[in-house]
Amino acid sequence: ESSFENGDLRIDFAAGCVSVAGQQVHLAPMEYKLLCLLANNVGKVLTHKTILQAVWGSALPQSLPSLRVFMATLRKKIERDPNSPQYIQTHIGVGYRMSRYEG
Repeated sequence: ESSFENGDLRIDFAAGCVSVAGQQVHLAPMEYKLLCLLANNVGKVLTHKTILQAVWGSALPQSLPSLRVFMATLRKKIERDPNSPQYIQTHIGVGYRMSRYEG
């Protein structure tokens, strides 16, 4: 599958592009990796450890604050309302999940 669509969110894996409602969104490489990981596991809760291992290559606890910062900036870029996210859900103390948007 060379692209992913979820509501207004579209990821073109072949081109490495992300758009929301037809507008291209510029993501940092780490944000893009996080988004792709979540998109490839849509509907599943990914633990902090799983995400850190997949994106950073290690699951060091001191990397958790960085993960939270990247998730916050990613939400600001792809969510209409970052305080009430429709795509990326936080599971407190566990990890994150990409919801299948039905809007």
